[in-house]
Amino acid sequence: MAKGGYRGMPMGGMNMNMIKQAQKMQQEMLKMQQEMESKEYEATAGGGMVTAAVNGKHELLRLSIDPEAVDPEDVEMLQDMVIAAVNEAIRQAAADSTATMGKLTGGLNLGGLL
Repeated sequence: MAKGGYRGMPMGGMNMNMIKQAQKMQQEMLKMQQEMESKEYEATAGGGMVTAAVNGKHELLRLSIDPEAVDPEDVEMLQDMVIAAVNEAIRQAAADSTATMGKLTGGLNLGGLL
């Protein structure tokens, strides 16, 4: 290699361009994350007897139980319906998050970065 280093593209220009692209992507990711966290996902179980709503942070926002679902003789069925509705709403939020981030990253697997 000749004195003075690499004679191709100036490294400073390439680095600045990459930094600007990374900053832009980071801003877009933060915006998308904020939008996803404010979304609500709703799911039902037991033929609509139990409805659960979660946000994009996977926090339970609302839980609605039809009074007809309350049977003192079968509390376990009600518990199962609540769990099923909450878990399905969380799955919807997670799937939407994965799909939305996939659009931003172009399908790149960034591992633990997201």
